[in-house]
Amino acid sequence: MQFSVTTDPIDKPKAGLRVVGVFHKRKLGTAAAALDAALEGSLGNVLKAGEMDGESGSTLLLPASSKGAAGTVLAGLGKPKEFAAGSARKACTAIAKLLAERPAATVAIAAGDLLPDGKDIGWLVRTLVAGIGDAAYRFSNYKGKEEVKPVRLQRVIFCVAEDQVAEAETACVEAAAILAGSNHTRDLGNTPPNDLYPETLAEAARALAKEHKKLKATVLDEQELAKLGAQAILAVGQGSERPPRLIALEYGGGPQDAPPIVLVGKGITFDSGGISLKPGEAMDEMKYDMCGAATVLGVMKAVSQLKLPLNVVGVITSAENMPDGRATRPGDIVKTLSGRTVEILNTDAEGRLVLCDALTWVERFKPKAVIDIATLTGACIIALGHQASAVLGNDEDLVAALKQAGDRSHDRTWELPLWDEYQEQLKSNFADMANIGGRPAGTITAACFLARFAEKYPWAHLDIAGVAWKSGKEKGATGRPVPLLMHYLLDQAAQ
Repeated sequence: MQFSVTTDPIDKPKAGLRVVGVFHKRKLGTAAAALDAALEGSLGNVLKAGEMDGESGSTLLLPASSKGAAGTVLAGLGKPKEFAAGSARKACTAIAKLLAERPAATVAIAAGDLLPDGKDIGWLVRTLVAGIGDAAYRFSNYKGKEEVKPVRLQRVIFCVAEDQVAEAETACVEAAAILAGSNHTRDLGNTPPNDLYPETLAEAARALAKEHKKLKATVLDEQELAKLGAQAILAVGQGSERPPRLIALEYGGGPQDAPPIVLVGKGITFDSGGISLKPGEAMDEMKYDMCGAATVLGVMKAVSQLKLPLNVVGVITSAENMPDGRATRPGDIVKTLSGRTVEILNTDAEGRLVLCDALTWVERFKPKAVIDIATLTGACIIALGHQASAVLGNDEDLVAALKQAGDRSHDRTWELPLWDEYQEQLKSNFADMANIGGRPAGTITAACFLARFAEKYPWAHLDIAGVAWKSGKEKGATGRPVPLLMHYLLDQAAQ
């Protein structure tokens, strides 16, 4: 899908549909009023007939009056005095859903009508691109053609003022790259676990490196992991016939001697819980336990597409957690890459085990910052629901930067404490630490475990268990938190 910018009035671009805004009590937006004049009052007549009153989030499609003419979409904006970011976002979502269902290949949108006070044109363009991309996304790799309703929309034109062009064009480029990265993440997350497992995840990383010259892929197999001493990663995967992998993608867009930002993604391609077997209900959704890894690949795709002037390393630690005669048992003790030992009290707390070895391994990059991304705890869903990722870390500036990026991208985070008192819950009678700390503060104690392996660099942890996928009728990967991380990296690139 292509996104472009023009200073032409809304009635000029050649498009199948034109989108304008209408406030509550049937008040036309500025561009809508101009279009109404060009259409000899037809929009006003429709409103006078009571077809629409401009309620927030409502839409009305007016078909073209003659062959070759454009149809019109009236987007409800609500009361003028209450029109703010929330109502604008609601209108953008409604517009996106309608456009994805219509046969028009090209659409022009009067951006000025949809822009709330306090927000710039870049914000609106990013919001619209993200909304349209979300509405238009389809994962149909495993369906017959007759089962798939195609999305016809191919091009979106934003009509903006002269002084908004540069900002809008930049936003188009960045938003399109973020959308490409998010969709790549969604595709990987939605792929069934019989086709996506550690080896094929490594192949996906290699394929991405072939697409972009600035990417270098490194893959460590089970023999190399054993030689390295990454016993925690191996312990998680030893119950599966699919051996683990440690995957790295290095992007060199900045000065050669500049320390990189490192992203570490949890890549459990299927999580049965191991010997501590999960309940059967909704276990199919445990294919999404690799969404942290998929996020890393999506971000690396977007970073490469934008050619950001940064050094970024994406690391994926991947295994399949299965209950087999060789599987790790509760009560086992494993030695991590750091040399410290862990008593396994629950084999379903496997994500922190694969991550801890990766967090030790990335010390070799002498990173500027490390951010790990993981569908780590069900406790995070209990705490925050499906609205925000939890963020915890050992560096206040890094955590604050992620929170700010989340607010700007509407891919939000909420900080939880990482106080030393919580570390007491991880004490073990037989090893340096246990892999769980009991039911209280489960998200926090999981982060406390990881913090022990991230003491040599600024580090933040994103628990994305509540945001990485949706259940029910809308079941599927969301592509989050690619927008959050890309806004963070864009901010870093601008410094």
